[in-house]
Amino acid sequence: MATLEFPGPSRSRFDLLVIGAGVVGWLLLNLLVLRLANGVLPFDRPTMVGAPFASQVAGPTLALIEQLALMGLVWWMTRRRTAFDMAARAPETSRAWRETLGLLAYAMLGQVGGWIVGPALGYRPFSFHLAGSMVGCSTPPSPGEALLWASYNFVVFAVIPYLWFRRTYSDAKLNLVSTDRRNDWAVILTVLVLEGAVQLAAIPGVFKMTPEAFAMAAPIAFLLFFFGTVLPTMVLIYAILLPRYLKLTGSPALTVILGGLTYALMHLVEGWSSFRTPHDIVLSVLFVFVSYTGPGMFKAFVTLRTGNAWVHALGYHAIAPHVLVDTPLIATVFGIR
Repeated sequence: MATLEFPGPSRSRFDLLVIGAGVVGWLLLNLLVLRLANGVLPFDRPTMVGAPFASQVAGPTLALIEQLALMGLVWWMTRRRTAFDMAARAPETSRAWRETLGLLAYAMLGQVGGWIVGPALGYRPFSFHLAGSMVGCSTPPSPGEALLWASYNFVVFAVIPYLWFRRTYSDAKLNLVSTDRRNDWAVILTVLVLEGAVQLAAIPGVFKMTPEAFAMAAPIAFLLFFFGTVLPTMVLIYAILLPRYLKLTGSPALTVILGGLTYALMHLVEGWSSFRTPHDIVLSVLFVFVSYTGPGMFKAFVTLRTGNAWVHALGYHAIAPHVLVDTPLIATVFGIR
């Protein structure tokens, strides 16, 4: 089963070429960011104010190194699982192509819709992250913006795709059923503890909250981000697209990279992005791919190893980071002191 061969010693020359191309692509992307930025990243990221330019640019690469280390740990933890064939969960090749391209087109239209609906109602364009998530923003969202953002993303990117594909495919074929619950929970808890520790060390904002404020804001943060980004991400990319990527490429390595690129693609317009000049727009888009390809690859890898999209959602998304890091933002949005 190809699913269980990566990232151990590769038995495919194509996988090795893909990994090599990925490394080169990552280096070129970062060099392009360095060239265009010219020492300044013009983004609205209050938590990064005062941070040296070098550390801001190096941050995503350091995060990628940590994500690769976590991949190695997940590989080790899942090495004795019963083999399964995720590609068999996708339809035959011609239909897989139609479904993949159709869903990607739908997803882009859904993003464009968010760019229209948000401003039409007096808010910012919607993306897969609420404005201010992870990095803060100079003008925090209002409660109405936060609730509308979550509702729009949940319906457009989770409910509609799930109902459409569920007519034909079972939850098992959509990577939504566990084949080894004990191992799944071991991976979830291990990744959550390790990633949570890293994120709290890097962004310790929750420690500045009172226990009462955290107790009130944390459940809201969990629910808001669970419906606004966790379920949309899980359903659209890792339940539906990932088996089709593996079916069409036959390459676990390329499937992981495509999962990462798709995850970044769904964040094209972030709350911190700058649209003041064409230069800023290009730099913002490039930095989206620098920032989100790594986390998206990790989510894809975990799903390939476990066959269960819930594992990444619970271990590497819903709580870390969106409760551990974003609870202070939600407290500000809803006026919790």
